[in-house]
Amino acid sequence: MDHIVKIISATYVNHNVKQFDVEKPKGFKFTPGQATDLSINQPEWKDKKNPFTFTCLNDDYFLQFTIKIYKDSEEGVTKHLDELKPGDELIISDAWGAIEYKGPGYFIAGGAGITPFLAILRELFIDGGIEGNTLFFSNNTEKDIILASELKRMLGENAHFTTTQSSGEGDHRRIDADFLKAEVKDFKKHFYVCGPDQMVKDITEVLESLGAQADSVVFEK
Repeated sequence: MDHIVKIISATYVNHNVKQFDVEKPKGFKFTPGQATDLSINQPEWKDKKNPFTFTCLNDDYFLQFTIKIYKDSEEGVTKHLDELKPGDELIISDAWGAIEYKGPGYFIAGGAGITPFLAILRELFIDGGIEGNTLFFSNNTEKDIILASELKRMLGENAHFTTTQSSGEGDHRRIDADFLKAEVKDFKKHFYVCGPDQMVKDITEVLESLGAQADSVVFEK
């Protein structure tokens, strides 16, 4: 079922990621980690549906999306989203998706792949259940890290950031077999993986080769 919702606010949270708060249809529910098919309610855009993840809490009075904006894309949906103002309308579907919290473990994200984990971690933090979870978050540079200060506040020293195209201080490793062997203490825990398709494929294969159980590795299939 589709729902037409108005944008309440739209603000940048870093140099190329924008947070959209939108109206919440009455009775709308989602599981943290799930997504919706979203399009812009304008004649030339309404059929161009793209998946975006909810980054709010179910108890919030609004729905929220945290979206990477590609300004160089000629016909890109996110480029047009960036031009929208409060009061403009979006179309969203009912929630769907395979990513959900199954128990303490390791969250492994690349770039905008952090978005499904934001709702999960925020809910765990509010409910006092975030202990025992670790985040490995890979980006190109430090300025690309989405909501770093909030993630540090929620996870403390269990928030680990890697910046693979930076130099100087900090961790610049790729999240690969060597990284996981060095950093993961328990391969029997759950693993939550989201990022570019190739990254997700490579990491899930590595995790299984290192002893993680296939049904303990959660990703969008």
